[in-house]
Amino acid sequence: MPKFNNISYKNRGMFLEHIINDSNTYYLSIDRAIIYKKPTPIKVLGVSYRSKQTTLINKAVFSETSTLDYNGIYKGRYVEFDAKESKNKTSFPLDNIKAHQLVHIRNILNHGGIVFLIIFMNNSFYLVPGEFLISFVDNNTRKSIPFSAIVENGYVIKEGYMPRLDYLNVLDKLYFKGE
Repeated sequence: MPKFNNISYKNRGMFLEHIINDSNTYYLSIDRAIIYKKPTPIKVLGVSYRSKQTTLINKAVFSETSTLDYNGIYKGRYVEFDAKESKNKTSFPLDNIKAHQLVHIRNILNHGGIVFLIIFMNNSFYLVPGEFLISFVDNNTRKSIPFSAIVENGYVIKEGYMPRLDYLNVLDKLYFKGE
């Protein structure tokens, strides 16, 4: 029997983030939206000086909990979202979303912002609105969202060449119908 003790999850999610980053670069280049990947906040504990122009961080820790992966503005509205991948075929585990992220999602909704998850699951991309996510968490005792609920309440995001993942078209249908 193979051993799985040394499985590394450090690059899990990089596939989806790469596609979203490419899409956001395209959106910015055509002046359609301004959306950036937020850096993870760190506290620098040690540095080495290679030259007057270059400093190498050689020791750092996460300084605070991060909220969601991306934020920006689209058609005058604040937008924030997180990228999630799941290899589970039947449900999306809610432990992929941290408690402080759920609080943050609620806060954005309370202030009129647009918030959602982009989930890559079963070889498809889904935009799951924050409103659905919060409603599901509040009204269920399950520890995962059934895949059927994601299909029913989420929106398939089409893949393409430019942009690679056209999630703004989904936002147009959800939030900007008459524009």
